Amino acid sequence: MTAPTPIDVPDAFTASYPEQGAEARAWLASLPRTGAELLERWDLRPDGPTAHGMASIVLPVRRADGSPAALRLQQPREEATAASIGLRTWRGDGIVRLLDGDDAIGGQLLERLDASRPLSSVADDGAAVQVLAELLARLTSVPAPAGLRSLAGVAGAMLDRAPGAASALRDPADRRLVRTCASAVAELVAEPGDRLLHWDLHYGNVLAAEREPWLAIDPEPLAGDPGFDLLPALDNRWDEAVATGDPGRAVLGRFDRLTEVLGLDRGRATGWTLGRVLQNALWDVEDGKTALDPAQVAIAGALLGRSAPAAARSAERL
Repeated sequence: MTAPTPIDVPDAFTASYPEQGAEARAWLASLPRTGAELLERWDLRPDGPTAHGMASIVLPVRRADGSPAALRLQQPREEATAASIGLRTWRGDGIVRLLDGDDAIGGQLLERLDASRPLSSVADDGAAVQVLAELLARLTSVPAPAGLRSLAGVAGAMLDRAPGAASALRDPADRRLVRTCASAVAELVAEPGDRLLHWDLHYGNVLAAEREPWLAIDPEPLAGDPGFDLLPALDNRWDEAVATGDPGRAVLGRFDRLTEVLGLDRGRATGWTLGRVLQNALWDVEDGKTALDPAQVAIAGALLGRSAPAAARSAERL
């Protein structure tokens, strides 16, 4: 029996893969063979060039019955397993359908969507926010299954790291904002929620489809409060928001649309959105940055200015 023909792995993906170390190098080296084995196991044939993101490659394929699909390969680890758990739980309701999978090697056979038509191609921002909000409402209506990370654990870890991160920032205003966000999370951490969150739903992670007009992709599932899922939708098209001369108004308009469609309490949603700002700040400090991202500062400022002045005053006293 002849060995399966290795699939093509773009050189650009191998060169830009963010992970380092022997394990990542071994996975990259195995990709052509792993892909070929899955093509054979699932009776697939390539149907176009291999595309890639930062952490995975996607090969358009045809199944044995001629139907289109997409073979995705990513390094097997907790995030990849969580994505499969989420996709199996959602069963295609508002999100790409998982047709088959092998978590041990990081392989997923997915419904094929139209990667050339992301939601960011919709010129009307209000219409795009509405689409995203309706998808997010469907996704977060589902109880989280066992086996996923919990927002309680994520939030607790953020609170432990916040003081050190604040001290690493140069600007006193940035340090105060980190403390404000930590205070908001501390008030909510005892009630982290139990919904199935996407954790990264922005315009680029919504694609046109045949089964529905739009479907979500690339979840990073987490069990928690839907308010923790809003921030990626708030800084979409940030340059356009800035160009209006009043980015805070754009933030609040999107926030109001999202919370209305999802039926969220705006006070809690504000607190958990500040939690996402805190999370991004912690990641930035980990990367060696000593200043907060201006978009994150503007988003937090808009929400605090209207909905949480008490938290802002509290932070001033810290």
